[in-house]
Amino acid sequence: MIKTLEWKNNKLIIVDQTLLPGTIQYIVCNDYRRVNLAIKRLEVRGAPALGAAGAYALVLGLQELINSNKTIAANTLKNKLKLICNEIISTRPTAVNLSWAVELMQQTFIQELSFSNDFPKILAILEKKANSIFAQDIKQNKKIGRNGAAVIPPNAVILTHCNAGALATCGFGTALGVIRQAHFEQKVKMVYVDETRPLLQGARLTAWELQEEKIPVTLITDSMASWVMKTKKVDCIITGADRIAANGDTANKVGTYGLAVLAKQHGIPFYIAAPLNTFDFKLTTGTKIPIEERAPEEITFIADKQVAPLNIKVFNPAFDITPSKYITGIITEHGIIQKPYKQNIKALQTLLKEDV
Repeated sequence: MIKTLEWKNNKLIIVDQTLLPGTIQYIVCNDYRRVNLAIKRLEVRGAPALGAAGAYALVLGLQELINSNKTIAANTLKNKLKLICNEIISTRPTAVNLSWAVELMQQTFIQELSFSNDFPKILAILEKKANSIFAQDIKQNKKIGRNGAAVIPPNAVILTHCNAGALATCGFGTALGVIRQAHFEQKVKMVYVDETRPLLQGARLTAWELQEEKIPVTLITDSMASWVMKTKKVDCIITGADRIAANGDTANKVGTYGLAVLAKQHGIPFYIAAPLNTFDFKLTTGTKIPIEERAPEEITFIADKQVAPLNIKVFNPAFDITPSKYITGIITEHGIIQKPYKQNIKALQTLLKEDV
């Protein structure tokens, strides 16, 4: 399984996902600005992976502030780090894991600063925190995999969209984590993978991950999904998520909403697989989730080849919102949340607070 991220010698090493599957190339990020650029360019992507990348970016930012001014005042350091936090969070507005991780790191910094002005010591604590976020994601993914595999029937035909595998996380995957575990339990007959236009994360990344692990996989275009549901006896659909509102409405890669509607029409269970740090408990519904819009060239060009008229008007939302009424269950590390989502998500949130 390829490493999405690696923290080594005070640098963040990222596999460049824009070059996969043809080329495996790594980017060495010596400062937080290069991590920000990697996030914007989708060289690193996937909600959980973005959270870990954001945490390490903050470590790099603090490292730079301390090394560039050995006599920096605590209050100045705090204010400058806040600006760096805002800059990191602004790189991808939809995926809540990014802001969750960066804000958690910032809270840790403020807490430690209240005890001590030993900046190198605080830096070491933040590095340890970032490593913890990374390691915890892998543990969560494996629990999601085990919980989700329980709902996969024997000899299952599964359909998935975009990439919610090891490449989208710190390892193992969310939706693909479920598929991996189900395959380990010898339950998987075939996985149909949407190519996921415009950036082909399904074709380039998910199909590649599954093929590498010898999990039965068939690639289809996005527009073929409804016919595959009708003719290939699809047993369930599983996708990841970038943000989940308190009522269960879910933001994921554009095209997910359409799959959910089609699944309802065909009587196919539709599951979301995501860790609890993908939930945004402050948002009452999915209508409040910000949707990132990306450059028109992502649609008008494919691999540097122009495929649309010059200067054509383009609408390119990176995500869409699936209303909770279309979702059969949300697979988390704490089990599978089912309807009524608002009450059950609130109950889980209360339980988590009590466990703290």
